[in-house]
Amino acid sequence: MNWMELLQTALPVMLAGAGYTLMFAVTSMVLGLALGFAVALLRVARVPVLAPIAATYVSLMRGTPLLVQIFVIYYGLPSVGIEFSPVPAGILALTLNVAAYLSESMRGALAGVERGQWDAGLSLGFTWWQSMRYIIAPQALRLAVPSLANSLISLIKDTSLVSVITVGELMLATKDVIAQTFQPLPLYLAAAGIYWLLSFLFERVQKRVETRLAVAHRH
Repeated sequence: MNWMELLQTALPVMLAGAGYTLMFAVTSMVLGLALGFAVALLRVARVPVLAPIAATYVSLMRGTPLLVQIFVIYYGLPSVGIEFSPVPAGILALTLNVAAYLSESMRGALAGVERGQWDAGLSLGFTWWQSMRYIIAPQALRLAVPSLANSLISLIKDTSLVSVITVGELMLATKDVIAQTFQPLPLYLAAAGIYWLLSFLFERVQKRVETRLAVAHRH
């Protein structure tokens, strides 16, 4: 079987795996954004008790390998009576991991908004939270977009790690086809090409979002 015939046979299986990869990345990114923003707010607002807990969570997630986190959630938690099937376990691990990085990006963006914007909110009679919601957060979002997009692109590649808990994403689908055809080089190259294509598409989305936010900021 030549390479073209091999890819024609393998591509449907690999594209189905790529669909899982995309689902994992987008779901984990949406959930991670919500969790990361909450963590960033807790730390910026210096909420007693919760802020140190949030800081410890960020340090723990950033200081341990994602693969270990996946093993702890899928293989370790059942020993204490908490059990997840592969897909929820993968999404949970990816979400907790990416949220820690996103929270740091958003915390940096919030800190990057000029102090005068806070003063403007106070002069309008806004509370701290109202200033955050209506003035600071929208400006911080514009500053954070490049970093957030980088995290999403990294997340697309990190989804390959959930193959270790038998989730049929792109990498596991590729390994299954290799086990049947014994042709690793073209198939791994094809998988790399699909990962690159997904990353490239998100890069284009990032540029469009940045352009829209820049136009809105000028107006």
